Amino acid sequence: MLEPDHPDLSLRQQCRLLEINRTSIYYKSVPQQLSVEQLNLLRIVDEVYTRYPFFGTRQMAQYLNQQGYDDIKRHHTRWAYEKLGLQSVAPGPHTSQPHPEHKVYPYLLRDVEITAINHVWSTDLTYIRLKHGFVYLMAIIDWFSRFVLGWSLNISMEAEFCVETLKRVLANGTCDIFNTDQGAQFTSDAFTQALIDREIKISMDGKGRALDNVFVERLWRSVKYECVYLYDWETVTEARAGLRDYFEFYNYHRPHQSLGGKTPATVHQQII
Repeated sequence: MLEPDHPDLSLRQQCRLLEINRTSIYYKSVPQQLSVEQLNLLRIVDEVYTRYPFFGTRQMAQYLNQQGYDDIKRHHTRWAYEKLGLQSVAPGPHTSQPHPEHKVYPYLLRDVEITAINHVWSTDLTYIRLKHGFVYLMAIIDWFSRFVLGWSLNISMEAEFCVETLKRVLANGTCDIFNTDQGAQFTSDAFTQALIDREIKISMDGKGRALDNVFVERLWRSVKYECVYLYDWETVTEARAGLRDYFEFYNYHRPHQSLGGKTPATVHQQII
């Protein structure tokens, strides 16, 4: 039980001990207030983008018009892409922008063969819809085994919960290279310093190259089609419970064709 007025432990310290995000104690069943029309647009764009990640905002608007959504214009899809943190996998402008004062690192993984666990880890954020709102999901994955090392939900794409999730994963191990996109959450000093302190090489996707982080993109597709789109979660608590069950299934019970039918946990626990 969290105690805001605890005499010895601050709310931040209590959250750290319980391994929960401090921001999660503030939101209720409707984390962000948007109109029904806005929520419907986010749902539609999210589903179409998951199927066709090469759509830019113009193509997305044109496609939705063809599907009968005549009132959706490009400025609507541009807003949705920004809100969802999306970018087309085709080269071009995108919304995952670094802070102008943050350092951007080069992409280190082009033509690199991944041959062992803990060689490369990567992370990203994605939108998770609720019945009356939405939250953001961050996950960290090992490229070789596809094992999800850690994940968190938050009501915004702020850097703090990303840093907390990273530090929690790093407390249990390390890797050689950590790959992210150029979003401000991942170019922040707090995030990159946590990697530098562990002598981990930092790699960042090139601009407009979402598939530089292809294994996370494939993870999001699985999470949404095999879990999120099957339910209509009312609250963040329900979403967290549902995702906890899914990641347990994904890591320990779901065979992967790319792993020869093995589960991520089976491959990750091998001594390479």
